[in-house]
Amino acid sequence: MSVTSVRLQADVETPLEELSKKLDRSKNYLINQAIKEFIARQSVEEARWEETLQALSSIQSGKSISEAEVNPWLESWGTEGELTAPKA
Repeated sequence: MSVTSVRLQADVETPLEELSKKLDRSKNYLINQAIKEFIARQSVEEARWEETLQALSSIQSGKSISEAEVNPWLESWGTEGELTAPKA
């Protein structure tokens, strides 16, 4: 495990200290948890952006499904006659 020094601003340090006492956890633990959650969120956002770029590329290349094809499929969800998903 490596050691990284961080300077916290007072508006972060004070609530962090209070939360640390309230949860009976070290500030180190809370900081590590916050960083892990931030990294995980960034990873999800990056994946969503990549999916968006792929979708835009698909649209630009003419691969799309019309609303007229999608709506009947959506309306059939949960019914006995549920339709299969339309394909581009």
